[in-house]
Amino acid sequence: MKYRRAWQPGGAYFFTVNLAERSRTLLVDHIEDLRNTVRKVKQTHLFNILAWVVLPDHLHAIWELPENDTDFSTRWMLIKAGFSRSIPQGEWVSAARQRKGERGVWQRRFWEHLIANENDLQRHMDYVHINPVKHGHVARASEWPYSSIHRYIRLGWMPQDWAAGTEDEFSVGER
Repeated sequence: MKYRRAWQPGGAYFFTVNLAERSRTLLVDHIEDLRNTVRKVKQTHLFNILAWVVLPDHLHAIWELPENDTDFSTRWMLIKAGFSRSIPQGEWVSAARQRKGERGVWQRRFWEHLIANENDLQRHMDYVHINPVKHGHVARASEWPYSSIHRYIRLGWMPQDWAAGTEDEFSVGER
């Protein structure tokens, strides 16, 4: 697979997406709602998930978009809106969001990075999979249930004890 060095159609992208209230655990509390929303969006706006991890208050993902497509923003808007509609209200909502009729589930923005090459892809995939260890949720990446690491373990591409005790080695730069 050839990865491009600039914002390009059909590229692979790393994302970080956060809840508005970082102390909430909505993403894991409503994991099936999130999964169902992503499935629905993928049906109408195709993309390939290369890696994904869902933590209580944020998620990281690596997507590959179809050739001639750069519109990851619409996909994230649909995922955020669909997930927000699927869960009960109860979050704090700022006055500005109230005036616009918005919920306060997600931070408005997300962070994206275009994957430059195979080395960059591997570094970001490692970062995605080690994230639950980095945040102290588990001792081994394979212990976290909401991660694409399980697909790679099933395929035999990663061992069950991958990166056990080595979370400090995985970094993709300043965030």
